[in-house]
Amino acid sequence: KLMLALATFGAGFLMRPLGALLLGSYVDRIGRRKGLIVTLGLMATGTLILTVTPGYATIGLMAPTLVLAGRLLQGFSAGVELGSTSVYLSEIAGPHNKGFIVSFQSASQQLAVMTAAAVGVIMTAALPHEEIMSWGWRIPFLIGCLIVPALFFLRRNLQETEAFTSAPSHPHFSEILQTLHREWRSIGVGLLMVIMTTTSFYVITAYTPSFGTAVLHLSAHDSLLVTLCVGITNLLCLPIFGALSDRVGRKQLLIAATVLAILTAYPAMSWLVAAPSFLKLLSVELWLAVIYSLYNGAAVVYLTEIVPPRIRTTGFSLAYSLATCIGGFTPLICTSLIQKTGNSAMPGAWLAVAALCGLFATLLARPYKSKAGAL
Repeated sequence: KLMLALATFGAGFLMRPLGALLLGSYVDRIGRRKGLIVTLGLMATGTLILTVTPGYATIGLMAPTLVLAGRLLQGFSAGVELGSTSVYLSEIAGPHNKGFIVSFQSASQQLAVMTAAAVGVIMTAALPHEEIMSWGWRIPFLIGCLIVPALFFLRRNLQETEAFTSAPSHPHFSEILQTLHREWRSIGVGLLMVIMTTTSFYVITAYTPSFGTAVLHLSAHDSLLVTLCVGITNLLCLPIFGALSDRVGRKQLLIAATVLAILTAYPAMSWLVAAPSFLKLLSVELWLAVIYSLYNGAAVVYLTEIVPPRIRTTGFSLAYSLATCIGGFTPLICTSLIQKTGNSAMPGAWLAVAALCGLFATLLARPYKSKAGAL
C-alpha cells in the first residue's frame, strides 16, 4: 500500500517534462507574467479536483481516476512553475544580489512544506486515523485552494521583466526546439545538477513522514514535527546561502554541498537506523536540510545562468523536470531499496549517488555568457 501511494504521488512528475516544453515555450514566447497566471490556473484546477473528488464508495473507479487526473494536471503545471518563477526573479534582480533574490523561490516552497507538516501534526493529534483516511487528507488541498485568489491577485499585478520586453524578438516553438537540440549539453548538465536538488528535497520532506513511521516506527506526530522543523530550517538557510553564492561564487557552494552529502549522508542514516529516536531523526534531517539549502541556494540561480537567454524558461524547466522524474520518485526508490536490501540506511546511499551527479555537473557547468555563439 505504501509503494502504491508513493507511485501515485510520483505519477505527476512524469507530466512535468511535457509541461516544461509546452508551457515553457509559451512563457518564452508570450511573457513571464502571463505564464505565471496560466500555471497558477492549471495548478489550482488540479488541486481542486483532488479536494472535491468523492471516495471510491461513492463513485467507484472514477474516484482513483479523477485523483490521478488531478495529480497529472498538477504535474503538467509544476513542470514550468518553478522555472518561470525563478527566471522572473533572476531577471528582476540586480547583478550582485541575484542568488539572494532567486533563493526566495525555493524558500517560498518551504512555506508549503511547513503548512502541510503543521496541518499534519494538528490532524494526527485531533483526529482518529480512520477520519484522516476518510476525509482529513483533503484539508491540505483545501488550504491550497483557499490561497489561490490571493496568488492570482499578486501575479495579475506583476510587471513584465525588462529583459523580456527589451528583447527585439521572441522565439517561436520551432526555434525553441532547435535551440534545445543545439544546447543539449547545457540541458544535460542542468539535469544532473537538479537530480541532487530534487533527491535531497524529497528525502527530507515528502519521504520523512513515511520513513519515520513505517521504517523507524516512530509516531506520525513526531515524524511530521521533524518535517516541520526541516521546512523552518530551509526557509531560514536558503536566503543566507543564496546571498553567500553572490559573494563567493556558485560553484564553491555547490562543490561543498555535494562533497558533504557524499561523505556524510549514508553514515548519518546508518547512525539513525541503528537506534531510532525522535532526537536522532531530527538531528539527521536538519543536517541534511542544511546541505540541501547550501546546494539549492546556489543551484537554482546557477541554472538560470547556464541556459540560453532566449529559451531561459524552457531550458531551465526542461532540465528541472527531467531531473524531477528521477528525484521525484525518491520516496518510492528509497522504499524499494530498503525492501530489496533489508538496509534501512539506503536513503543515505541514494542521496550520495544524487550528490555525485551534482558534483559531476558542477565541474562541467559554465555560465552561458562565457560560451561562444551566444544568442
